[in-house]
Formats: sequence, structure tokens, C-alpha cells
Amino acid sequence: MSEGEFLGKTALVTGGSRGIGRAVCLGLAAGGAKVAVNYTKNKSAADYTVEEIQNQGLKAISVKADVSNPDAVKKMASYVEDELGPVDLLVTSAGIVRRENHESLNFEIWKEIMEVNLDGTFLPVMAVKDGMLDRGFGRIVCIASIAGLRPRPNNIAYSASKAGVIGFVRSCSEALAPNIRINCLAPGLIETEMISTLDPDKRAAMIEATPIPRTGTPEEMANVIHFLLSEKASFVTGQTYVADGGRVTLP
Repeated sequence: MSEGEFLGKTALVTGGSRGIGRAVCLGLAAGGAKVAVNYTKNKSAADYTVEEIQNQGLKAISVKADVSNPDAVKKMASYVEDELGPVDLLVTSAGIVRRENHESLNFEIWKEIMEVNLDGTFLPVMAVKDGMLDRGFGRIVCIASIAGLRPRPNNIAYSASKAGVIGFVRSCSEALAPNIRINCLAPGLIETEMISTLDPDKRAAMIEATPIPRTGTPEEMANVIHFLLSEKASFVTGQTYVADGGRVTLP
């Protein structure tokens, strides 16, 4: 990332207090952006991320909002604009996973995952896109997963939600062009809290099936996101970038 690449820009990162979202926040701040770190429950983690940014003489705030709640998301966007300015860069990183087969999957699980992963992508984009269109500038990255690109018999709802994110981004890329660029990142197995409960044998098998045989890091995912938000990707929109060590490849 070039020094000052995001200078003067305001960034909102949902799920920004942990994992990939936190790495994105730190990198955007280092690039000069003013950063809003969204969280739902873990205020201490969000405040820690904000403090780390502020200790470098950079500007950041934390903002609590349930991304599946329309009113909360609207209030979040308004608060960020009042405190930091209109949102120029949006990263939708908030997400949850539930591992279930077809026998254990029920409507409550399905609904919860869709609300956070799919509604939680739709609502922030809708909350900021009109302002971006009015100003003639906007850069958005929505985090999906390779689960949205391949069968996942024990992650049916999660896989469907991430496939939905990919489809949403594809359609928005034409609807919001040319001044808003929107892309997807589909990570593979990344060292975050989300995989902390993964069965060790399952984890080992997934790594063994990866051409680059290891887990990825949040910082590696953030690097791809920063590229997609930057003007180095000025001719890229509607794409799904896979960063998974080669487990899944797109044609």
C-alpha cells in the first residue's frame, strides 16, 4: 500500500473489531483514512483497535450497530458522517458461521445466518450508496467466502448466504457504475476466531488439500481488500477475488 493512499477518505468497516475486519481497519488508517470500527457486542475489542490507531496520531472511532437491523445501520451511517465525514470506503466484514448438516439445520439457524451475513451486507451498502452516487465516488468490498463457491454439506445456510453476497455484488457493480466500484473477497481458511472451534482433524485435512499448505492471515486478506479499494484497482468492479491458497480456483 502506498503511503497516504487513502488520505482524506472516510472508511466504515463492519465487524471491524476482530479478525479480517480489524486488519483492514489498521491498514486503512495507516494509508491515511479516517476509520469507523463497527462492532455489535465486543466493545473492548473495538476500542482497542481504535486506541491502536489513535496512538499513531490517526483518527478513528468505534460505533456499535447490529448490521442486520435497518434502523441501527442507518443511525450508524449518520453517526459516522457526523463524526468523520461521508463514507467513501465501505468494507462489510461482519459475519457468523454455524456448522450444521441438513438434519440439524432449522429455520431459526437459517434466518440468523441470513440476517447477519446477507442482510448485514445489503443494509450497509444501501445506507451509504446514495451519498457515494451524489458525490461521484465510492469504493466497496464485501467479504464472502469460498463456501459460496463450492458445495458445503455441513454449512448449508452459511454457504447460501455467502453465495448471496457474491450475487449481490455482481448486480450492484452494474447498478452503481461507473462511480462506485464494488467487489468481493472470498477467503479460505484464515486464522480468525471463526475457525477456532474447527475440529483439528478437519483443519489438518483442509490445510493438506491446499496447494499453499497453511492457513492465511487476516493481514493477507486485508492486503487484497486494500488493493480493491485503491486506485490500483481502478478498472476492477463486480469481481470475486479468491484468497485461499489455491483450494478453490475460478475460471
